[in-house]
Amino acid sequence: MNEHKHETHPEIVKRLKRAEGHLRSVIAMIEDGRPCLDITQQLHAVEKAITNAKRTLIQDHLDHCLEDTIGGIDRDQRLALDGLKAIAKYL
Repeated sequence: MNEHKHETHPEIVKRLKRAEGHLRSVIAMIEDGRPCLDITQQLHAVEKAITNAKRTLIQDHLDHCLEDTIGGIDRDQRLALDGLKAIAKYL
């Protein structure tokens, strides 16, 4: 398999490692019998961190891989691609 790296990948890895550590803390909270509200708040933070990492990866793919593959396109196609990039921010 060819190496496939982008400028944003180190930042994504950093975010995911932080989320991994945070998730371990949440597991410890559950095992320690902490209140559900506290656990839920922390789970929400983990979920948000992973969602942001995913969003960054998808945007990076659209901005680089997809652009490189399709090359030059006409105005209508460009508008459609820009619309796809914009809507992907809500994934």
